[in-house]
This record gives sequence, structure tokens and C-alpha cells, in this order.
Amino acid sequence: MTDPSTDDIIELEQVLARYAVGMTKGDIDAVLDVFTPDGTYSAFGDTYALADFPRLVAAAPKGLFMVGPPAVDLRGDEGTGEQPLCFVDQTNHDMRIGWYTDTYRRTAEGWRLRTRSMTFLRRSGAKDSGRPHDPTRPTPGEG
Repeated sequence: MTDPSTDDIIELEQVLARYAVGMTKGDIDAVLDVFTPDGTYSAFGDTYALADFPRLVAAAPKGLFMVGPPAVDLRGDEGTGEQPLCFVDQTNHDMRIGWYTDTYRRTAEGWRLRTRSMTFLRRSGAKDSGRPHDPTRPTPGEG
């Protein structure tokens, strides 16, 4: 096994940056573009397919998605990684902190997220994938 190229790391970092900027700006097309066609997002005990993203993002609080550099392990055209996140709600500046756990795949369009899963860090010291708390949050496959 060889180390991933610097070009691969930079390209993947840019993909993940486009996710964070897209979420911050509410640009669902930019967010969808960083995933493979079979991509999924997991949080709150559910896994959402790309078709669910527009409703999921519309129901989510708006604010700033600050991410740190990802720690990645690339092997050929596949990879895994983790990336820290601090979300700051625009309306009240409350924060949600935690990290994403990802899988990546190289496609004809370049590196893309295949799966993204959120783990929240709680004030109590607990770590979890979140709890359903927003009645407007869609369930996967609705619509």
C-alpha cells in the first residue's frame, strides 16, 4: 500500500469544504454534488438517501458549519475518514459539536462522499448520533 497522493488529499478536502459551505449557505445543489449518486447521511437514528436531502436540509436550523481538516485513510479508489464539526445556529448562536464519520469513493467526477454519519458531543460527556427532536424533520423516504 502506498500513501495517498497530495493531490487526492487536497481534492477530498475541497469536496468536504464544499459540503460545509453549501450547508452554511443553504445551497442544496452544492451539497448534493459532493455525494455519490447512492450517497447517504445518517443522524438522529435514521439514514437519509440523496432524495431526502432537500426536505432534510430545509427542516434543519440555519447557521455556520465550521469543520476542521479531515483525518483520512485512502486505499485506491475508496477511503474512510473523520472530520470535526462545530455548528453555530444563526438565530441564537447555540452550538452543536461533534464529528462526521465518512466513506469516500473516487468517481469519474473525482472524489465524492459516499456516506456521512454525525456523532454529537453532549455537555454530559455522552456521544451519540442525535435524538429525534424536531417534529418538522422528515423521516427517510417521505414525500
